[in-house]
Amino acid sequence: MVLNYIWVFFFIIAFVVAICKLIFLGDTTIFPALINSTFEMSKTGFELSLGLTGVMTLWLGLMKIGENGGAVNYLSRLVAPLFSKLFPEIPKNHPASGSILMNLSANMLGLDNAATPLGLKAMTQLQELNTDKDKASNSQIMFLVLNTSGLTIIPISIMVYRTQLGAKDPSDVFLPILIATFFSTLAGILSVSIYQKINIFNKIILTYLGGFTILISGVIYYFSTISQEQVNIISSVTGNIILFVIIISFILLAFIKKINVYDSFIDGAKEGFSISIKIIPYLIAILVAIGVFRTSGAMEYIIQGIAFLFSTININTDFVAALPTAFMKPLSGSGARGMMVDAMTNFGADSFIGRLSCIFQGASDTTFYIIAVYFGSVGIKKVRHAVACGLIADLAGVIAAISVAYLFFH
Repeated sequence: MVLNYIWVFFFIIAFVVAICKLIFLGDTTIFPALINSTFEMSKTGFELSLGLTGVMTLWLGLMKIGENGGAVNYLSRLVAPLFSKLFPEIPKNHPASGSILMNLSANMLGLDNAATPLGLKAMTQLQELNTDKDKASNSQIMFLVLNTSGLTIIPISIMVYRTQLGAKDPSDVFLPILIATFFSTLAGILSVSIYQKINIFNKIILTYLGGFTILISGVIYYFSTISQEQVNIISSVTGNIILFVIIISFILLAFIKKINVYDSFIDGAKEGFSISIKIIPYLIAILVAIGVFRTSGAMEYIIQGIAFLFSTININTDFVAALPTAFMKPLSGSGARGMMVDAMTNFGADSFIGRLSCIFQGASDTTFYIIAVYFGSVGIKKVRHAVACGLIADLAGVIAAISVAYLFFH
């Protein structure tokens, strides 16, 4: 529903701006340009979707190996002590705990197709524990905000798009995304904990959150002490090493457990091929709308307005052109993805704006969509502080993304 309004909004605003240009500026080329943009973006969307097929097939095949080999289960065990403190209302050994851990673990590994059904199952189980069926419980809100904060270890889809759009090193945004999404998740946990009066100074919570914070802070401090060239080299090499180690670990773990690694890869690859074909109409739809919006000049006016506001307080405005992705992300995943692709297409996949758009895309998740789907699936009408905490996490992700992008790529 949100995407429907966004799509219509883009076309209406583009039309109004074009009419104003025609009447007040005498620009007779604006409407031919708008029509041409629809054909060009349709072609771009189709070619991009087809080009995604190979890389998407590869990565989802590898992810299926990790899933069948038990990587998600191992990750669940690692974070189980922390989540037992964040969800004090859930009885020990209740099946909801397992579904929550599996959902969040699948999200971290980029297994979106596995994460959604697990998430809906977890929300249903939490609803069974909920005494007020119309109002979201504390556990449901914490679970939802952890989803909207978008903690992801392997941003597969972003690297796939970067590959397709010609990035020299598609994984160079791996560490920046990991850092930004960590701060988004941390802000989400802290905001919910404050609302729900969870003791964040508990020894287990402090150990987990403090440990991760120290690690991420150490990484940021180290990169701030070396040259930009060294940052790029170390980030690229480290990111690729981590990714390859994860791939090898998935394969070895599955092999040791006597899982048919080849068949698992094929199963996941088939799913990747199917997904690549299915996204063609969605990608074309959003790219055409964005193309019309940009060609009309409406997006440029918005960006110029925001840039003016920041320049008046002497803040560098190089990041402003990437903000459409950040603005769109809480509303629509498809819309934000379209904005990210648009930024990389117009400015270059390896440009500062292109990279920052990718970090925005990976720093958080679609807050309003997740709230609508997860709460709607169990009939929750009163969301309480879920929206506020979700948006706090989103804002933290945006600020962190900008800061990390300047550190790594500016």
